[in-house]
Amino acid sequence: MRKKINVGKAFLFIFLTIYAVITVIPFVWALSASFKPLNEILSGGLNFIPETFTFDNYITIFTEQGLFPRWLLNSVIVAVIGTALNLVFNSMAGYALARISFPGRTVWFIIVLAVLMIPMQVTMIPNFLILRELGWLNSYQGLIVPGMINATFIFMMRQFFVNFPKEVEEAAAIDGLGRIGTFFRIVMPMAKPALGAQAIFVFMAFWNNFMAPLIIMTDASMYTLPVGLNAFQSDYATYWNYIMAASMVFTLPVLLLYIFFNQFFLKGLSFRGDK
Repeated sequence: MRKKINVGKAFLFIFLTIYAVITVIPFVWALSASFKPLNEILSGGLNFIPETFTFDNYITIFTEQGLFPRWLLNSVIVAVIGTALNLVFNSMAGYALARISFPGRTVWFIIVLAVLMIPMQVTMIPNFLILRELGWLNSYQGLIVPGMINATFIFMMRQFFVNFPKEVEEAAAIDGLGRIGTFFRIVMPMAKPALGAQAIFVFMAFWNNFMAPLIIMTDASMYTLPVGLNAFQSDYATYWNYIMAASMVFTLPVLLLYIFFNQFFLKGLSFRGDK
């Protein structure tokens, strides 16, 4: 029996290793191509070590492609502010649905579940019409406000707070904290595992969003990186060297965010709320 288990683990390890290598190869090639001149990329081949190593691609997109730094700044502003608002409002809504008794709480929870079933494509035209009436087209608020709450993470935070120990809140109440003080000073700091997971997914959603900026933004200076990357393509040529360099810059913040918040996933596995 033990041999069968060991063989199964070995097979699983080999399978996952092969899968990981296959998954990483495209990223490694893109990273390598970002340091290659265009003619070397177009010559074909899958060499992962550049024959002519150069930083010119990165220098060019930041110096000669005048709007690229602005696109990067736009993406950072939208993703950071949007993520921060989601963390606050999704957590508040989830906490209210889990802990506060108020008329219609069950109805609101059902509405949140119903919203989960609506595809994003269905709301694109209504969102555009509303933003146009508000005069928010081609603006930061046009991208941030419609996405500052998310039904998926309201539900996730609600499920987290349902299992949150009431004794902690009761102890805070005995010490004189009100509902708001308990939430922001006790509950939120202890909800770091759920907040960390939420931050990663929400940030990635804002950072990778292509359709909303494409529809809402008409001025090229207001593009975010996913839309702006199309500017490296023309009717006659595609500058793959610049696209690869820009893609690496585009990927770096997400990797850093995941590395930073990954620890909260492990903490979440053993979270008990008694510290």
